[in-house]
Amino acid sequence: SVYLHQCIIQCLALLPLVFGRPAFTCGGVLSGETGFLGSEGFPGVYPPNSKCTWKITVPEGKVVVLSFRFIDLESDNLCRYDFVDVYNGHANGQRIGRFCGTFRPGALVSSTNKMLVQMISDANTAGSGFMAMFSAAEPDRRGDQYCGGRLDKPTGSLKTPNWPDRDYPAGVSCLWHIVAPKNQLIELRFEKFDVERDNYCRYDYVAVFNGGEVDDAQRIGKFCGDSPPAPIVSERNELLIQFLSDLSLTADGFIGHYKFRPKKLPTTPAAPVTTPVPTTTSLKPTVPLCQQKCRRRGTLESNYCSSNFVLAGTVISTVPRGTSLQATVSIINVHKAGNLAIQQAGKNMSAKIIVVCKQCPLLRRGLNYIIMGQVDEEGRGKVLPSSFIMNFKMKNQKLLNALNNKQC
Repeated sequence: SVYLHQCIIQCLALLPLVFGRPAFTCGGVLSGETGFLGSEGFPGVYPPNSKCTWKITVPEGKVVVLSFRFIDLESDNLCRYDFVDVYNGHANGQRIGRFCGTFRPGALVSSTNKMLVQMISDANTAGSGFMAMFSAAEPDRRGDQYCGGRLDKPTGSLKTPNWPDRDYPAGVSCLWHIVAPKNQLIELRFEKFDVERDNYCRYDYVAVFNGGEVDDAQRIGKFCGDSPPAPIVSERNELLIQFLSDLSLTADGFIGHYKFRPKKLPTTPAAPVTTPVPTTTSLKPTVPLCQQKCRRRGTLESNYCSSNFVLAGTVISTVPRGTSLQATVSIINVHKAGNLAIQQAGKNMSAKIIVVCKQCPLLRRGLNYIIMGQVDEEGRGKVLPSSFIMNFKMKNQKLLNALNNKQC
């Protein structure tokens, strides 16, 4: 049973205490076919302001498989405070993933016989830390549960474990790192796609990143459900595809194909972004979008149906990008999600919002807002000068709840 399984894990962690020494120390060098590692003092509360590094080596010719048996770190939607990082190799390796909260990832597999695990905590800690088991596996005989790897041929495919014979298994993590020559880009298309559906893709999902790391700032999109994502083209010569399934429902999975393509400018220049000009007998000159007056139009009720997404949230970071601004919003409530890509870490959810003209409307860090807007093809919220934005107060909640039942 689940309870027996948890008991066994806790007992394994406590065994060293019987012999009068700490259960786990801060970091270390681990080698062999199999072994355990855990946060300092596990299963007690991990210490603050620490940085612990474990270097794992399995026999030459094999790969490292890391399975988290328990994880309980301070929860944050971007894992900024306390977290565990897992890397390929021992130095300057590709980051396989960053984890916090209580979400237990599936098995993580290195591409060589070396892996590095690092845990960092800040001044405020919360939780019992983590315990994980490592083992050696044959690179070509890792079983259905393992997947991913480096892809550097001009064309290729990637698919979920068990495809197409049966559903992908529960509790797996796959990471494909596609690397093209420096002067080329990568085009990725999904032929078939069926991943457990959820409005926010919290449970099973595919995430695609520009570059070679799982980096939230470089995320192109996060996908689930049974509709294949639109074709994706990388910005540079590296693309990272992460597939993760939790420990419950599964689905058919997916198969995707990639190809390298040369960097080139589009044959026709993109049209400048302007507001539509009304058809009248006397046309006035078009005012550029970001020089227009910053004025929201209508009310909460009148904007609800015309908006792709409606949420209440706290702005936790803002990053200028040319004339626009990228804001990360920690979500208080979602009243209409549309195709907005929502990230979950523990119980916290967040979304990326692009303010097309960074001064209009002005979003300030630390403040709560009701935000209405459209969603771009990468799943990010898009806010124009005319979009409906207002400060969120608890007295607005009743009206927002009523809008949840509005028929559009």
